[in-house]
Amino acid sequence: MNLNEYLSDRRAMIDSALNKFLPSIDARPQRLHEAIRYSVLAPGKRLRPILALASAEAVNGNCELVLPTACALECIHVFSLIHDDLPCMDDDDYRRGRLTNHKVYGEAMAMLAGDALLTLAFELIADNVATVAPDRVVMALKMISNATGTWGMVGGQVIDIESEGKSIEFETLKYIHAHKTGALLTASSVAGALLVGGDDDQIEALTQYGKSIGLAFQIADDILDIIGDQDKIGKPVGSDEGNDKATYPKFFGLDGSRQMAHNEVQNALDAIANLSHAADPLRAIAGYIVDREL
Repeated sequence: MNLNEYLSDRRAMIDSALNKFLPSIDARPQRLHEAIRYSVLAPGKRLRPILALASAEAVNGNCELVLPTACALECIHVFSLIHDDLPCMDDDDYRRGRLTNHKVYGEAMAMLAGDALLTLAFELIADNVATVAPDRVVMALKMISNATGTWGMVGGQVIDIESEGKSIEFETLKYIHAHKTGALLTASSVAGALLVGGDDDQIEALTQYGKSIGLAFQIADDILDIIGDQDKIGKPVGSDEGNDKATYPKFFGLDGSRQMAHNEVQNALDAIANLSHAADPLRAIAGYIVDREL
């Protein structure tokens, strides 16, 4: 398959849906809605919603049926980016090749834009009852909530903050990566299949796939923060070192980290080996995750 064509087609589908689902800048409060659209509609990989669409296809489902939840996953991801960039967190000036939200709209508006996106996400998931079985929507809602909050992304971010400037054990680093980044990527890899009726074996295979690509993705990000091109990745490099964060290269060096990322990709491929050719986009995405700029 041609991965570039697939990604381009799915990004266009998602961007069109996001433009429809996001509040209009003509509706009050206009400044908040402008801030929301500024960050969400900025050019991005749309990896999480694409994974949701691809997972629906992997179990022979119609990916268009899960678009509201796919867009919800992007809203959650962008909420986390807006908040991560704030001065009280990573204090970054650029994201996705443009000024961060708080640099344009101020810290208070950026905080509220992130809050609004998180709540909009759960509204969109609930809206998926128009196209898929309500019991499946409830299961997806619980899974995504779990991956977002204290048991997932938010919890991982807390441990990451608490670990800055400290000498931590490798198990703590694994915890940070599995929760801060991996949890939402895993949920994204499962959500589409869950909504369109994937069976227990398929859901388990996609869960293992998601865990492996989630770890591979974060290892790759650790590497790109050292050797990446800011113009290509759309955000400053060296922020991990500047914030004295624990990373895989700190523990294993660049070459060792690359090998570990590729090992996780192989684990992801092994996990979905029994799925049909309908899962080929997921197989291609696994390779893409570590080959972005490594």
